[in-house]
Amino acid sequence: MQSTFISSMLSIHLPQLNVYSYLLLFFVYLPIQSFSQTDTIKQIIEDVLVKVYEQSSPVREIPAAVNHIGGQTLLRFNNNNILQAVNTTAGIQMQERSPGSYRFNIRGSSLRSPFGVRNVKVYYNDVPVTDPGGNTYLNQFGFHNYNSLTVIKGPGSSLYGAGTGGVILIDAMNENEKPSVTVQYTAGSYGTKNIQGSLSMGNEKNINRVSYQLQQSDGHRNHSASKREVLSWDGLYRFADGKILKTTFLYGRLFYQTPGALTRNEYETNARASRPAAGAFLSAQDQQASITQKTFIAGVSYEQTVVKNVVSKSVVYGMFTELRNPAIQNYGRNSEPHLGGRTTLKFDKPMGIATLSVVAGGELQQGFATFSVFKNVRGNADSLRTNDEVSNSQSVIFTQATFTNRNWIITAGGSLNLMKVKFERFSPASLGKQQATFNNQLASRVSVMKKFKTFNIYTSLSKGFSPPATAELLPTGGAINLGLKAEEGLNYDVGLKGRIYKMRFDVNAFIFSLNNTIVLRRNAGGGDFYINAGKTKQHGIETAITYPVIGSSKLDAMFWLSHTWHNFHYKEFKRLTEDFSGKQMPGEAPHTFSTGFDMNFKNRFTATLSEYYSGKVPLNDANTELATSYHLLGLKLGYNLAKSKMQVKFIVGADNLLNEKYSLGNDINGFGGRYYNVAAARNYYASVIIQLFIKSAKSN
Repeated sequence: MQSTFISSMLSIHLPQLNVYSYLLLFFVYLPIQSFSQTDTIKQIIEDVLVKVYEQSSPVREIPAAVNHIGGQTLLRFNNNNILQAVNTTAGIQMQERSPGSYRFNIRGSSLRSPFGVRNVKVYYNDVPVTDPGGNTYLNQFGFHNYNSLTVIKGPGSSLYGAGTGGVILIDAMNENEKPSVTVQYTAGSYGTKNIQGSLSMGNEKNINRVSYQLQQSDGHRNHSASKREVLSWDGLYRFADGKILKTTFLYGRLFYQTPGALTRNEYETNARASRPAAGAFLSAQDQQASITQKTFIAGVSYEQTVVKNVVSKSVVYGMFTELRNPAIQNYGRNSEPHLGGRTTLKFDKPMGIATLSVVAGGELQQGFATFSVFKNVRGNADSLRTNDEVSNSQSVIFTQATFTNRNWIITAGGSLNLMKVKFERFSPASLGKQQATFNNQLASRVSVMKKFKTFNIYTSLSKGFSPPATAELLPTGGAINLGLKAEEGLNYDVGLKGRIYKMRFDVNAFIFSLNNTIVLRRNAGGGDFYINAGKTKQHGIETAITYPVIGSSKLDAMFWLSHTWHNFHYKEFKRLTEDFSGKQMPGEAPHTFSTGFDMNFKNRFTATLSEYYSGKVPLNDANTELATSYHLLGLKLGYNLAKSKMQVKFIVGADNLLNEKYSLGNDINGFGGRYYNVAAARNYYASVIIQLFIKSAKSN
């Protein structure tokens, strides 16, 4: 009966796959048939506790569309980045235009993101690293800065401020990490080298972890070399009276060359080439197009019990980013310091078999940025073109109430948001001080979950608010744009989470309506500018299952699968004489599919076989150009030599085994049909990890 159910679930997706995918699922299916009825299986997937909307709960008891990407998922792939791990989960996708340039796409949110992350709020160890201008430099973090990610899909404005795309909550530290010294070295194709060293010290109450990462690559395209260095220190201190202090310090330096997008003809002729000279514009290589980025983060989080049943939590931080960007048409020099804080009060009231939890608080961010644009003369800043000083602030006050008993979880929350941008252009001539203000009266969220013995059903309704980012008001390819309006969206979710025998599942359906959608345009020199695109209608179904095929003292084996169906269209979008109403929103494949098989034999041998499929992606608003579909097959093998005080791991792996040619980080609506940024061909890597365990200090 179980096997029949599993095969019927898989048959929904099989038409999307090629012969290699059938083979992968065939080999996965055999062990399911062989072992699903034996007594040797044990439960190896436990509910992971995650903290979202200021509540710590198992994933299946969160009445929201939430993806948790933990250590098991992150370690399925190489340690160059988290891209592949993110893409195994339903409803979200991470994209790479060139090594070091990432976009994080939650249900189409990357429509506004030429690079970095916009329309998504990101927290790192409780610190809001999304700046008050609405941009997040996610590429500044190295692979080893992620212990886990929790992603809220859809508007999270009721508790996290502006943003209709979603929220990313990053935890950098494993709170159960053993005191140790760890050294890792990875070498791979395209001259890739990755070195990481860390020192973890402490005991069950206090943990300190210092880490250094160095990653560099020659790149898989011409003019696509990169180098990233990250030094970080994370601390966790639990005091006797229940107080908890977290510290976060990070300094990173990042450099990567930007080869630029190609036309279809250039892509088909030589996809590994960088953008050639065209008309009055020099090539990407001649202009030394690149990004040089330095970031410093310092933050402190403090949690304590104020009175009985009342807990306060406060976060203060400062962050500074320096950006140098020689591009095809200009040379940008940005200095972007900002600081801020967040505070919450949580009251828990036991009511017999039920509990009422009320959270209230606020968040404030203030930035002071300078944006200077020069003429680019072969990689050197020449004459000054524009110089802007920007003061941007973003604030939110929020409250939320949650009622929980044995059968129900009911949540209602709301927030008030305000964003102000004050700026003055001093060159070529002062235009005086200008200001843009964006606010909404209320961003609210209501959710209801009914709990059953083996599964839970939930529904939620949320309203989102997303003002233009500073980079959209002051774009690289146009004049100051005060005409941009804030996006407003309404999202409805219904979902089912639970377990059938050993199989865990999470199925979510949603309808999202967005007004004043902000979309990206590019001019001939590759500069960005933005317009409001009327209304969009987005709906879809996101499915994820995991199944412990084998669970014994000698062998654990796990099957996992996710599928995303997104149907995103412009409901109303007219631009001069062009009417794109009814067209598919660009940048989003209707179908993506990820599946794989993890094995662990005696905690000594490990193996992961993975398959990823993406359907065709529209590259412009008119849908006249489509990126081809592709399949990615990957394999990772490991051997762990463990002793009482030391362990040594050897890892080898390969990505894109089918040697597919595909474009991952497409330039949407690229001028002159410049859409394509080819991804890496078949590539290999090998790692060695040495970990020495040290005696922990005794706790007081």
